[in-house]
Amino acid sequence: MSNIKLFQSKQIRSVWNEEEQQWYFSVVDVVGALTDSSNPTDYLKKMRKRDSELGTYIGTNCPQVNMLTDTGKNRRTLAATTKGILRIIQSIPSPKAEPFKQWLAQVGSERIAEIENPELAQKRIRDTYRAKGYSDEWIEQRIRGIAIRDTLTDEWKKRGIKEGKEYAILTAEISKATFGITPAEYKKLKSLDRPTENLRDHMTDLELLFSALGEASTTEIAKTHDTYGMKENSSAAKAGGKIAGDARKALEKKTGRAVISKTNYKKLQEKDVRKQLKENNSYNN
Repeated sequence: MSNIKLFQSKQIRSVWNEEEQQWYFSVVDVVGALTDSSNPTDYLKKMRKRDSELGTYIGTNCPQVNMLTDTGKNRRTLAATTKGILRIIQSIPSPKAEPFKQWLAQVGSERIAEIENPELAQKRIRDTYRAKGYSDEWIEQRIRGIAIRDTLTDEWKKRGIKEGKEYAILTAEISKATFGITPAEYKKLKSLDRPTENLRDHMTDLELLFSALGEASTTEIAKTHDTYGMKENSSAAKAGGKIAGDARKALEKKTGRAVISKTNYKKLQEKDVRKQLKENNSYNN
């Protein structure tokens, strides 16, 4: 499970290793957060040259782990566990070192608690979205969609689909059959130009609903037909997406309004956009 965490507004890429039950953090991101360097990669190189013991430690204990770059691509990135990061920050003369240690402890304890009690993870998600200005109605739709997506990707994993590029290809097939456009085209429609902007975080209730319907239908078709490999699962993705696409078109015909929206929540909070849409619909009726 990949994730981006925030330390004092700085993004720290991280990956949870299920087998080892621990986080791996991007070393370059940590160095950047603690030093405010404009080139943390170069800063890290100089650190390793200056401190030979640190260089040896990093070479022995810090593996290359796949993480998302700013361009949205997976790249192998130098990463370290909590123990490794604590060793590295010993060599960084920064007043942020102690707060960062406390932050690491908090991140670790929260993850352990969420494993023991999954309801805590859902509470954290709800609290995060509420803080960003999303309504409770939208949040419940989003959480339900996350659960449906997780079920689908678990099914793909069992059926020989490789995480990453193949997941993206199948997701695009579902989106094209559901909405008539790929996720990349959808992001462009909504003016989401940064790789870190999540398309579904800018979807309306109905967009989330039909996304979930397409993915849930795909899961059921894959199970029913016992699909395996890209060819069979691609057919299942198109069929599942078509079910959602047909339902979307039927609703649009009945209401006279398009489900697909250019709306995003970059400038206005979701609650404000929801209020505007309700007022517009009332006026039109």
